[in-house]
Amino acid sequence: MKKVLKWIGIVLGGLVGLVVIAAAIGYFSGKSKLTKVYEYAPENIPVPSGSEAVAQGQYLVEHWMLCADCHGKDLGGGEFVNDPMLGVIPAPNLTSGQGGIGSSYTDADWIRALRHGIRPNGEVLVIMPAEAYTLVDADELGAMIAYLKTLPPVDREIETRQLTPVAFIMMGLGIIPETDLLPASKINHDDVPLVAPDRGVTVDYGEYRALSCKGCHAENFAGFPPDPNFGSEAVPNLTPGGELAGWTEADFITTLQTGVTPGGHELDPLAMPWPGIGTADEDELQALWLYLRSLPALPNNE
Repeated sequence: MKKVLKWIGIVLGGLVGLVVIAAAIGYFSGKSKLTKVYEYAPENIPVPSGSEAVAQGQYLVEHWMLCADCHGKDLGGGEFVNDPMLGVIPAPNLTSGQGGIGSSYTDADWIRALRHGIRPNGEVLVIMPAEAYTLVDADELGAMIAYLKTLPPVDREIETRQLTPVAFIMMGLGIIPETDLLPASKINHDDVPLVAPDRGVTVDYGEYRALSCKGCHAENFAGFPPDPNFGSEAVPNLTPGGELAGWTEADFITTLQTGVTPGGHELDPLAMPWPGIGTADEDELQALWLYLRSLPALPNNE
């Protein structure tokens, strides 16, 4: 009996040791991913200063790039994630007020952040959806930056990001995919920005505007299953293979404008930013619908 207990103790001790080793490997691997430095020189994108460009940038920021969803209505930042398991992830103050990055960011710094998802020093930005902006037309990106530089200053000090050891371990071991927290890791940094098609109710223009949808609804627009790591619900399939198959254009636009689906389901504005997209010009929403209807009918992503 003593020998049996001894061997049980040895086996259990070995298992505990393996768990500790795996956790240590995961922790340091996760740490290294977060501190990785990307050596990408930002593109030379002209940033205009005229009122027309600033107005265009404001429209894009408010209706298609949806910066307020993370950074707050005044873009002064605040707490974005506060989870006992993951830690605290703040959204930076984008203005030039006290505690804001706008007072120190150069045009090149804005381009790094928006196009590549990296800080001025090359380190990665956490949960910054830069993949939605990587291909945005250079003139539009320049207009967005022009607007961000004119924001009224908001004096708000933002707390430092604090990820828990568990978060590092989960990211290092792939339990939380690196691409979920660090979008810079999934961007093709050598991609050439698109040239925006002429505005109109066309499939081409709708495809361009749908760049804003890919971050949540996937590259193929077939959505995502629920994510237990973040406690998130399923992200809908926007192709004709999903719920939208039974919708009309009027249903689609009304849903975006009211936040209520034809079936009476109320959309969570924190998960689906309908207040911003829904107040975009209607011809753009029509173009977006045309594009989504042109997609192949795909099953829900798993």
